[in-house]
Amino acid sequence: MARIIQGFGIARTDIDTVFQRVSFTSREAEALASRSEVVRILPDVNVVKIGGQSIMDRGRAAVYPLIEEIVEARPRHKMLIGLGGGTRARHAYTLALDLELPTGVLAKVGITPSRQNARMLQMLLARHGGILIEFDELVKLPLYFRLDCIPIMVGMPPNEYWEKPAATGRIPSNRTDSGVYLSAEFLGARSCLFVKDEKGLYTADPKKDRSARFIDRIHARELLELDLGDLVIERVVLENLLHAKTMRQVQILNGLEPGNLRRALDGEHVGTIIYAD
Repeated sequence: MARIIQGFGIARTDIDTVFQRVSFTSREAEALASRSEVVRILPDVNVVKIGGQSIMDRGRAAVYPLIEEIVEARPRHKMLIGLGGGTRARHAYTLALDLELPTGVLAKVGITPSRQNARMLQMLLARHGGILIEFDELVKLPLYFRLDCIPIMVGMPPNEYWEKPAATGRIPSNRTDSGVYLSAEFLGARSCLFVKDEKGLYTADPKKDRSARFIDRIHARELLELDLGDLVIERVVLENLLHAKTMRQVQILNGLEPGNLRRALDGEHVGTIIYAD
């Protein structure tokens, strides 16, 4: 509630709020900000991450069957699709590291391959309502879904030069898995699915280690404590899961197996579920 305060010959408007006498850096402010529930903006939308290296880089053989599944599922499921950067992003990171450039530059150049893949998938889905959206167009998602579109976005979050320094090294911690997951958390989406080229999470890279054990379901904190040398999903996603208000689990699935995406959209457990509840 606003009120007028007189003093020193001037009048000013003061807003009486719970934060009026509390610093935003204090624990009291954190507690006050946690009291209310969070509105789920689009609770019936499924956010789907399509891997750049695992799917897009494989070309027609991997992409076309997945497109058929997306088109087949569209009448029953609303989907927001985010794209990874794949091998081209890795090549760009290698060059930037060799040139001794900072993390922010790597985050900036990492957006381009993700956008290239998003553009290619959008063109392939254009006749089915595929539409490429930029970050500021998230507010238009309700309209796009009303028009029966399939929105497609860049997976890389728009941190760019302001990407936070990584705990070790200079590779950005927030890459395309992170960007897609944070979109799902913001929207309060129904599900967040990561389409890869493996069944899900293993104790090691199954392409390199035949003794790698498949993990069907695991808590994010437990997975972080395992401190595996190789993960099929970015570690920062696991950290964000523990603090999430709406998106408290994700599922990783093999997009090279026909029907897996459709089954996951229908609510089936077809890969690895990582949860926080």
